[in-house]
Amino acid sequence: MWDSLWSELTSERDVVKLDLRGFGESATRPRGVLSPVDDVLDTLAETGIGRSHLVGGSYGAGVAIEVALRRPELAASLLLSAPGGALIPEVTPDLRTFIDAERSALADDDLDGAVEANLTWWVDGPKRNAGEVDPAVRDLVREMQRRAFEVTADWDDIDESELDPPALDRLAEIRVPTLVLLGALDLDAIRGAARRVADCIPNARHVEWPDTAHLPSMERPSEFLGLLRTWLTSSELAPPD
Repeated sequence: MWDSLWSELTSERDVVKLDLRGFGESATRPRGVLSPVDDVLDTLAETGIGRSHLVGGSYGAGVAIEVALRRPELAASLLLSAPGGALIPEVTPDLRTFIDAERSALADDDLDGAVEANLTWWVDGPKRNAGEVDPAVRDLVREMQRRAFEVTADWDDIDESELDPPALDRLAEIRVPTLVLLGALDLDAIRGAARRVADCIPNARHVEWPDTAHLPSMERPSEFLGLLRTWLTSSELAPPD
């Protein structure tokens, strides 16, 4: 999902993009409990990266928050795009409809149907149809999501670690500059997550883009790159809390 920004980012800064386990090229089945946070921390340690800016989209935004809570000294700032995962405060009716559609398709071994449910709810969003979305974005997400289903097809017996207390109850502990980006056409569950994060993290900044759903960085890559550049510069100039 970051490929369209990659060449410009790497020409300006040292950047690492990480496929969380179960996505893309991170296909190794965990030996025990699935812990995305530990995978991120292990990657930072292996690559010798200390304090850095953390950028995450959707589920990855929740992982970024949990990394900052587990190891606050490693987070210079947070940019959370369409925050999901551990940051969703409740299962709203639109999120429940998506979950039911995906589960029903997977139960019928209908991989195409499960992928299409993801495209309908996350790429198109509940307020527009597929014809209003760049087909290249839909095609790329179709490929990404199918890959994730294929990689994790036999992972049903794997438990995922959870932060205790949960991240949503500890947002006030975040003391680094934080930017929350939301697409106005996203699910109510993500809108609720964005509001909760922006309200509870001290001095967090909240930005909402119209005519955009759950993937702002993919739908509007040039604008996202501009936002990211400005954010990194301003957060580096911000006085320490």
